[in-house]
Amino acid sequence: MDIIMILFGIAWAGALFGGFALGNYRENRTHRVPRPLRMFSSLMLVGAAWAWAINAPEAWATLALWVAAGMTFGLIGDLFMARLIIAGEHRVLGGIGAFGIGHVFYIVGILAHANQAALDDTGALLGGWLVWLIVGAGAWFLTVWRTAPTRTTLHIASLPYALLLASTAGLATGLALQSGGFALMALGAALFLLSDLILALELFNDLEFTGIGDVIWLTYGPGQMLIVYTGWLIA
Repeated sequence: MDIIMILFGIAWAGALFGGFALGNYRENRTHRVPRPLRMFSSLMLVGAAWAWAINAPEAWATLALWVAAGMTFGLIGDLFMARLIIAGEHRVLGGIGAFGIGHVFYIVGILAHANQAALDDTGALLGGWLVWLIVGAGAWFLTVWRTAPTRTTLHIASLPYALLLASTAGLATGLALQSGGFALMALGAALFLLSDLILALELFNDLEFTGIGDVIWLTYGPGQMLIVYTGWLIA
């Protein structure tokens, strides 16, 4: 089992970081990592997540299953955002929907594992959750709402989405306060949220700089990797 997880991890890192190191900017100069390699890197995380879900010991099986389901929807979100399912504004709504479902699955897995592993200290879980909700709401206001010249359905839909991502980070932080290894998952969820805030600046505030797409993927990809691999690393 370990060798399978390692091979998936090597393939993920090779696609994402190798693509960045060896790739070239296209006309819009947003990505060095080619789109096929970005999608492949997410596919490798889906493979790793399901490999762990199938082989995880009983104490970790529930969390692993929900994480695998969440990562699967993460890949679907990537396909939406890459315009491989639909194009135009609806791709963003599709991406938000898919990523949102994925984070619901992450949250269900975290709460189920908290109960199963007796990591259910209310103060830790509730405290971590509330702190990150404040962070998520504040970040949404600053990056999406405050400077929007006009406010659309996307602006409104992005608030519950940001709070959902913040909830994953908050509940993972609650686990980490009780079992230090879950700091990896909390960091992963925080990186996911950070990547989404940068994406929001690009989508809603027209933020542009060379390599912005790579910055998003080099925070998002490691974030998903940490969420997927935490259980295996600390089991």
